[in-house]
Amino acid sequence: LDRGHALPQLREVPVNPSAAHAELIATYRSAQAEAAHKAGLIKTVASKGPKAIQAAVETAAKAAKRRDSYAKKLALLGVDLKD
Repeated sequence: LDRGHALPQLREVPVNPSAAHAELIATYRSAQAEAAHKAGLIKTVASKGPKAIQAAVETAAKAAKRRDSYAKKLALLGVDLKD
């Protein structure tokens, strides 16, 4: 549908792959630390009862899922995450 209006030209912005990988790796490391922390909280709330334990388990599972998602993205990019 061309009504004589010129569409703005899209410019390609070069993305430095190593910078993008570094940012994703940093995000992964943060998610990894968060997952470990949330897993540790399960022990901390153990004396607070089953509802607190269940909430901590669910929170830890979500954190682990985020971590695994970032790990999968990095693996698809060919980034090795061995510590």
